[in-house]
Amino acid sequence: MKTYSMKATEVDHKWVIIDASSAPLGRVATVIATHLMGKYKPTYTPSMDDGDNVVVINADSVVVTGNKELAKTYYSYSGFPSGLKERSLGDVRRENPTRIIEKAVAGMMPHNKLHAERMKRLRVFAGTEHTHAPQKPVKVEVK
Repeated sequence: MKTYSMKATEVDHKWVIIDASSAPLGRVATVIATHLMGKYKPTYTPSMDDGDNVVVINADSVVVTGNKELAKTYYSYSGFPSGLKERSLGDVRRENPTRIIEKAVAGMMPHNKLHAERMKRLRVFAGTEHTHAPQKPVKVEVK
């Protein structure tokens, strides 16, 4: 029996929609990362970008458990001395609620040459309205 290897001409990016308010942040991020990589498909090939286009809604009402609202910190470093900035999850949520999901998913994706292309297929919206209704995305439930 031979191992199936997908070719670039066989790639088909479907559209899925995920509601971020239905489960905790980590569970939502793993489902998003799985769909962006295409790991749930039987034709998954690690060297091919066969994932789906993912639309995430309700990013402003994402669920976090425990004390993560205050304890979880995001760091950014400018490269200069004393250029390290840290902000809590609550601060990031107030400024840009979509950034929380984008950073959680980016951390779960493999950091290789396909990372940037896969992240371009992620669209996160703060509310329930999104601009991808003409693509007819299929709703995916997060358990």
